[in-house]
Amino acid sequence: MAKMRAVQVRRPGGPLELVEREVPQPGTGQVRIKVSACGVCHSDAGVVEGALPGVEYPRVPGHEVVGAVDALGAGVTTWKAGDRVGVGWNGGYDGTCEACRRGRFFGCVAGKVTGASFDGGYADYMVAPPSALVRLPGELTPPEAAPLMCAGVTTFTGLRNSGARPRDLVAVYGLGGLGHLAVQFSARMGFHTVAIARGREKEALAKQLGAARYIDSQAQDAAAELRRLGGARAILATLTSGKAMSDILPGLGLEGTLMAIGVSPDPIQASPLFLLLGNRSVKGSYSGTAIDSEDTAAFSVLTGVRSMNEIFPLAQATQAYERMMSGKARFRVVLTMEG
Repeated sequence: MAKMRAVQVRRPGGPLELVEREVPQPGTGQVRIKVSACGVCHSDAGVVEGALPGVEYPRVPGHEVVGAVDALGAGVTTWKAGDRVGVGWNGGYDGTCEACRRGRFFGCVAGKVTGASFDGGYADYMVAPPSALVRLPGELTPPEAAPLMCAGVTTFTGLRNSGARPRDLVAVYGLGGLGHLAVQFSARMGFHTVAIARGREKEALAKQLGAARYIDSQAQDAAAELRRLGGARAILATLTSGKAMSDILPGLGLEGTLMAIGVSPDPIQASPLFLLLGNRSVKGSYSGTAIDSEDTAAFSVLTGVRSMNEIFPLAQATQAYERMMSGKARFRVVLTMEG
């Protein structure tokens, strides 16, 4: 049997290890993908550290996958060898329940998570259900496309579902791996975009990405500044602090929505009176379906949105993962299968 490289975790909390495995064979209703690149996302920590329930080990992480269809299992007719594809956090579904058919399968037992329910993209090859595959345009290189499969679709879908319309004031809170993409998407969707982050030194980057204004949350009361501007129609909170999200809530304008896309262990606190009197809301936004990812990639090509990445070869997956977890990467980390 042909062999391939894979980076796996043998047990929850165990190290990432580069191993040799047999190239997987696609079963009935499966597609094999020759991986070109895979983003290293903070959500991968759920598999590495054992925080996600139901993961069977050893497991190959990775859910920001880009590659090409390499082989088809029996019964697959919607794809062909050579098709350029991506696979995101949404690992497909079996279609047996209404939630699946409506694409609202997050947390549903029928829904699958790439790199958790089955082996992901930290490998030369992987298999996936056809429902997980994203058709990708040729204008994006593999390292450019990979972060769009999770970070990109998460921010794009969050903005698209925020209720904001062109020329509305939209604030992006946080300017990291999610935020630097969110600012680009927001500006190119026609929103009056305000970037909020810590430190005056980030202003130049925010403006470069398309923000019309920048608020330094260390030196200013960010919520008060948003109110001074008339209040935000939407605030996309990309950071991982419930307290920070609570603090920015007063910056919402009438009928404004706080879109929480950063994962935080602490709660968001809001005054019911504040929400009620202004018809305001707090809303979570799931990453998105395969179709959402296709829309994200197409929009990125049309408008020039690109992720800023640090690239590592597969053999340096441990260093790449540690770099991502350190919070110092600018701004996404991507593994490539070359070298």
